[in-house]
Amino acid sequence: MAKYEATQGQWKRIIGKLPGELTTELPAGDDFPVGNVNFAEAEAFCQKLTELGRQSGVLPKDWEFRLPTEAQWEYACRAGTTTATSFGNKLSSKQANFKGKSYNGAEQGPSLNRAARVGSYPANPWGLHDMHGNTFEWCRDWYHARLPGGTDPDLYSAKSSATKSEHGDLSRVRRGGCWADEGWPCRSAFRLRFEPERRYDHIGFRVVAVQP
Repeated sequence: MAKYEATQGQWKRIIGKLPGELTTELPAGDDFPVGNVNFAEAEAFCQKLTELGRQSGVLPKDWEFRLPTEAQWEYACRAGTTTATSFGNKLSSKQANFKGKSYNGAEQGPSLNRAARVGSYPANPWGLHDMHGNTFEWCRDWYHARLPGGTDPDLYSAKSSATKSEHGDLSRVRRGGCWADEGWPCRSAFRLRFEPERRYDHIGFRVVAVQP
């Protein structure tokens, strides 16, 4: 899994023009996360990165870059921990970029009210940054109210069994919380849906390399 959320600089090198508008909360900068990206655009980035990786020989032919499943994302976020976050059962805004109240009585830190440069906050035990906060991250699964369990479940194609919203919409999954949230939605287990065609400045992604 990528050490950082995909950045604007990486997007420009791989795709070109940024997928959506920059905002006051999502400033321009090659080391800021890319945002305002919908699900299909995030997938297109992964596919192009896979092509370039195979052409250069950096990526073996039987591997690919893609968005993580929900299970892969949470496994990496937890980084071997069983607590509410990879930092324990509390989360301070000195440890992650979120807005307002820290989680479970943790020390209160700054609220930036905007995205931060990737890697500005401490890494989890496996060296991954911003798994809690900064920007929401797309996962490849269709949203299901109940997860199937088992070893490395993949609900990418499970559209027929996906849980509809109150408006009848089907959604993909977003994880991790963001700069506009309080600390509690940044927990390792917290799940949210988002319709795949939608975009928002606080939604980005990070890639994984897998053997399909």
